[in-house]
Amino acid sequence: MRKLVHIGTGIISLLFPILLISHWSVLLLCGLFTVILVLSLKFNLLRSIHAIDRKSAGSLAYPAAVYLCFVTQAYLDDRYIFYYLPLATLAICDPMAALSGKKWPLGPYIILGAKKTVLGTIVFFISAIIVSFLIWKYTHDSSLSFQELTIITAIALMATLAEALSKDGYDNLTIPISTIVGLYILLP
Repeated sequence: MRKLVHIGTGIISLLFPILLISHWSVLLLCGLFTVILVLSLKFNLLRSIHAIDRKSAGSLAYPAAVYLCFVTQAYLDDRYIFYYLPLATLAICDPMAALSGKKWPLGPYIILGAKKTVLGTIVFFISAIIVSFLIWKYTHDSSLSFQELTIITAIALMATLAEALSKDGYDNLTIPISTIVGLYILLP
């Protein structure tokens, strides 16, 4: 249920650039969502969101990531790839990696205290390439040159490394941040 909320929240957030013009509106929504999450933690509500067997800042980091992506794309003259790609990667690839890694825990490993599986990491990378390809086609009018495919692969790899090196839910920030940084560095 928790991963379904992760995906659903991400999909709803993808509508923000279409529905909301001002970053203040997004800040208000993300702020309210954060307050609701903090109160639900305090009063033991929304158990499906907080049902996790480890300490995690993920639910609180998610609204911060949404706002960060919105402000970034607005600051960069509405280059929507800076909003859509980081959030779609977070909303789709992270749950796919977690679900596949739990269902088939092949190749468990620990990096910096983060417990992951090789299968989950591979699933994240493959899904990140697919998501990057689809978002790129949506936001760019191009035939996908070798250079663009290289950029897509590099950004997917950066997000995968960010996910693999993150623990305690901080991947909800590191995945979008690494994607934004990758886009900023690699986009022409």
